[in-house]
Order: sequence, then C-alpha cells, then structure tokens
Amino acid sequence: MKQILQDMAKGSSTIVEAPAPHVTKNHVVINTRTTLISAGTERMLVDFGRASLIDKARAQPDKVKMVLEKVQTDGLMTTVDAVKSKLAQPLPLGYCNVGVVQSTGRGCEKFKVGERVVSNGPHADIVRVAKNLIAKIPDNVSDEEASFTVVASIGLQGLRLANPTIGESFVVTGVGLIGLLTVQMLIAQGCRVLAIDFDQSKLELAKQFGAQICNPGNAEDPVAAGIAFSRGNGVDGVIITASTKSNDPVTQAARMSRKRGRIILVGVIGLELNRADFYEKELSFQVSCSYGPGRYDPNYEEKGNDYPFAFVRWTEQRNFEAILDMMAAGQINVSSLISHRFAFEKAADAYDLLTSDKSALGILLKYDSELEPRLKRTINLNENIKYHPNEPIVGFIGAGNYASRMLIPAFRAAGAQLHSISTSGGINGVIHGEKAGFGSATTDTKEMIENSTINTIAIVTRHNSHAYFVEQALNAGKNVFVEKPLAITHKELDDVKVAYVKASKSENPPKLMVGFNRRFSPQVQKMKALLDPIKEPKSFIMTMNAGNIPQDHWTQDHNVGGGRIIGEACHFVDLMRYLAGSEIVSVQARRMGDTVATQITEDKAAVILGFADGSFGTIHYLANGAPSFPKERVEVFVAGGTLQLDNFLKLKAYNWKGFKKLNLWKQDKGQGACAAAFIESIKSGELAPIPANELFEVTDVTIRIAEQLRLQK
Repeated sequence: MKQILQDMAKGSSTIVEAPAPHVTKNHVVINTRTTLISAGTERMLVDFGRASLIDKARAQPDKVKMVLEKVQTDGLMTTVDAVKSKLAQPLPLGYCNVGVVQSTGRGCEKFKVGERVVSNGPHADIVRVAKNLIAKIPDNVSDEEASFTVVASIGLQGLRLANPTIGESFVVTGVGLIGLLTVQMLIAQGCRVLAIDFDQSKLELAKQFGAQICNPGNAEDPVAAGIAFSRGNGVDGVIITASTKSNDPVTQAARMSRKRGRIILVGVIGLELNRADFYEKELSFQVSCSYGPGRYDPNYEEKGNDYPFAFVRWTEQRNFEAILDMMAAGQINVSSLISHRFAFEKAADAYDLLTSDKSALGILLKYDSELEPRLKRTINLNENIKYHPNEPIVGFIGAGNYASRMLIPAFRAAGAQLHSISTSGGINGVIHGEKAGFGSATTDTKEMIENSTINTIAIVTRHNSHAYFVEQALNAGKNVFVEKPLAITHKELDDVKVAYVKASKSENPPKLMVGFNRRFSPQVQKMKALLDPIKEPKSFIMTMNAGNIPQDHWTQDHNVGGGRIIGEACHFVDLMRYLAGSEIVSVQARRMGDTVATQITEDKAAVILGFADGSFGTIHYLANGAPSFPKERVEVFVAGGTLQLDNFLKLKAYNWKGFKKLNLWKQDKGQGACAAAFIESIKSGELAPIPANELFEVTDVTIRIAEQLRLQK
C-alpha cells in the first residue's frame, strides 16, 4: 500500500510504500477510491511541520513546560534525544476516506466485502479502520460527495450541541469547509443563518446556500451585523468554525447573542473570555468534540463497543449515517465546495497548493492504481543486505515508541543483523525499518517467525501478545528477546515454560531473554560489585514515581496491558532480585484502598519482598506523585553503609569505604547493555544473560503481587 506522511521535523509531505495492514478483530480493511484533504486541520499540520523549532515551541507552550520538567528529572541530553525522536515521527495525514470493503475482521458482520463505505481512514490506498468509524454509502451518493461526510459530521456535532429549532437565527463564524457545510445544515434545519468570514469568495458560496453574509475585512462590524440580522433581539446561537489565535470570534459571539443564547466552538481560537459578556446574558458556551459521542473512547473506537441506541441516539457512526442520508436527500450540496482534484500520486502538489492558496476548499485525491500491488504484505526496504548465518539475524515484532527509540537502536549498536520488522498496520514498520536498516517490512508475522533465515525474534508489542509470540518463536527454534512482561497470567507463563522446556531439548537450544534492562545499567552494575562481597542480609527501598496514566489507557486494562504492576513494576522486582542475589521466598503487597476520589488504585501500592538469605526490600510504586520529582530511586542499606541511586543519573555512597559516587552526564537505564549482552550470548554460545529460572521466578512473583492487590478493598 501507499500512504501520505507529514514530516514534523522538516515539513515535507511524502508518499511512503508500506505492507498492506493485517485485518484484525473489530476492524475493516478498505480499498480506497477517494479522499478529501481537510483544508483547515491539514493546513495547520503542514504549516506546523514546516515551521522552525522556535516557532514550534511558541505554538505549543504546554509542551515546552513538559520538556523543562523532563530536563529536571531525566537530564538535558536524555530530554534532547526524546524531543528529537518525537519530531522525527512522521504523522499520517487525512481522515476523510471513501472506498470499498476489502476484508473484515471478527465482529464486523455488518459490513460486506465489495460495499462502498466512508470512514475516517487516512490518505492511503489501503486503510484499516475500526468498525464504529465506518458507514455504508447510499447508492445515489457519489464517492466525491461521500468524501465530505467526516468533515460534515464535525459540523453536525456542533449543531447537536447548539440544538437549533425552526425559525431561530444563527451565526456561523468562519466559513471554510466545515463552516459552509454547517451553514447548509442549519438552513435545512429551518434556521436563518448569517455567515462571517474575511474571505469574500467563501462568503459568496454561503450566500448561494441561503445565508446572509458579513465580511469584517471590508470594515463591516460583525456585532452590529449580528444584532441587525436578529432584528434587534440578539442571535439565538453562534457556531464558531474559524481557526485563529484571536479572541475576537468568541468576544463577538457573546456580544451579538441574546440573553441565554448558545455559543458552540467547533474550530480553534483564542479563549480569553470576558466574564461580563457571559455573566450578564447567562450565555451557554460549549466546546464540540470532533465527530460526536465515542470520539477518543477506546472502548467505542478500538474495541467496537457501541453505545445503547436508546440512551445515546447520536454517536460518531450515526452522525456519519445522518450526513449521508442528508446527501442522499439533496439537503447537502458539496459540488460547489470541490475546488481541486489531484491524482493520489500527485499529493505533494496538492499540499503545496493547500499552503500557498488560502482560498482552496475541497481538495480531492483520486486513487486509480491496481489492487494487487496495494495488497502486498511484505516489501523490501534494502535488497543489498547479505546476512551471515552464524551471527544473530533478527526479526522484530512491533515498532512502537519504545522499540523505535530504544530497542532497535540498541540491537543495531550491538551488531545484530536486522532482517525484518513486522507490524499489524504496516506503516510504522517502514518508517522505523528504513531508518534502522532492516531488509524488509511485513504485516505477516507468522511468515516472519517461520522464515528460516531469521534465527532471533524480538517482541515489542502490547503485553497480552507477549507470551503467545514467545511460545510461537520458541516452537520455531528461534532465540527470543521479549520486552517485559514475559506473561500477564499464570496460564500464559505455564505455556511459555512448556515451550521453553521443549525447545531446550533440541540439538541447538534457543535462548530466552526478557528486557529487564535496569540490572544492566552501569550504576547498578557498580552497586552489584559493591554488594556481592558483603555476606549479611541487605535492606532495599525502591521508589518508582510512575506518573498518572488514564484509566482508559491500554496498559491499565488487565486483559491487554496486565495493569501497571505487571507491566512496569516487574522491572523493580527483577532489580531487587538481582541485587539481593537470592531467591524470593515471600511476597506481601498493599495498595491504596478503594475510594470514589481515585479511579485506579492498583498503581499506588507498596510491595515487601523477602529473600532466602534474609534480605528484604520494599517497592513503592506510586502514580500520584509530582512529575518534577525523580522518577526512580534505589536505596540499599547494609553493614553500616548506604547506596542511593537517583534516576539512573546520580549514584552516591554513605559511609562506604573506597567509594563515594558515580554520576553520569546522560541517563542510562541499561537498554543498550541489555541488548548487547543478549546478542553477545548468541554470538559466543554462552548462557543467556539472565537464567530462565529467574525470568520465570520474577514473572510469577509479579503476577502474584497483582493478584494480591486485586483482592483488596
């Protein structure tokens, strides 16, 4: 497939070839025929990408504050790397897609192969979209007309919040694409409409649809125009679909409104409100959220759980359907909104036009390429690579943030031969595969695992898939590196053990490794060297200032992420096990009690581990601390001395003969050394860096901790 990406660092818009996405549960794969460039949103993204670093910072002061906080906790160099990595992530463009259903996943019986559908899929010739973000197109609505469905739904949601009734007077401020569609829907609702904009050509279109117009650029006073339009009563409502940093649209809206009028913000504007304007009239002000109920709700959008029709009449999908019904009935006319048409392959020209011609409205991209090339599941990134069969040849499963920023570079630096990178969506594999020097990108993970050339599999996917992929890779005789956790249930852990024992009996047994990188950091290695000669039991205090993650994030879902104790605190269980150098013999855990004030309590917990040699330690995993406080602190008390490690930057000793401190310029949590140790063990034929029994022990203990916490109240 081919897809348009926006380079957020350099500003260019390019078409990238990638493997076709793999169809998954509650998702549909669509063969694209037409897409619409959203002039407002996409122009803003392209302009941001082309802006200088200073202008980017000025545009996002909230992000600058987060960067400064990260400098305080993680150090300057680590923060610089993180910012560069973030800007280096290309952004898919587009959300107005029309095409034909190519294949459907489980749970998508509503859609049939060959049906025409509209979705919020990006500009790509093949897209995979969640079922609740798709709607069937009526026979009498053309592809070009249907491509306006999603942007029209944004305006429709604003209308639903404004609740206009027949005969009311409404103002639409900003008549770009969404504004002009909103004008038509208000008129179809039986309202009188005044359109306000600085672009006379767009106002003329609004006039054709039946609106009265006002152009402040021609010295016309919007407030006076609104009062006159409302026959001196003040308008019933204002829908703001403009994009500007100015506060004028909301100030003018308040001043032209009647008492108890409604103001709905659909666009992006300055929001310094004058209390007096709103107080004296008791005005209602509300911000509209995109296409409607369900937006940004993972349960609705990703998992496919619809809201009950009787209680949530209008959702994202049902808004799509309502727009299509209006188009079928002739109540929305988009033909006059189409200003340009481009072949998909000429998308770069379309985006140049978008940024140079502010009057451009509906820019359509047409997709006419053959289907078969679009559906390829594997593509070559570098055909000139020659692999040495006696060295580690790695296939990566997953290309998310941690994989791309940390693990792939670490494997490459360790001398691993990067063969293939597999993702379910395809595009991330190409982005990071090309950068890292992989030979190919694929969405066929099964074929990659079975590839006889590949001898090592690295797994960096969502946690609920780890054990499955580990088992598959071990059964195929591959060495396995899996990012933590190894498993999220005892059943999964037992299955991995069975596969490992079976694989260990082969003539060339594969190695199993979990990415418990903390034990490989240079400062922890120093701590281990200082502690090993001491034979008496040790006392540990480990604190993880984990930071808040919303309840609906996948890591908090016990069935997907396993929860944060299993998904993240396992690092500290392993670290304490390593520093103690002794088997864990007891586990006690306590979390914050149930309270209406806090949705998630499991990620605010204390764990006490006891060890066979008499050592003990406490892990404080806390998601309710200040972001400016160090994220990770390790303290060891033994034999009259103390070691304190802050955030893998500063190691300090108290009353420790021959050692005072070991400070680093840049945070090092051991990711590079962890990968290097694994790769070296394959090259040398030595034992895996962490014994398998320790991997199983730490995983078992972490799952037991989570089980204890979930039984508490």
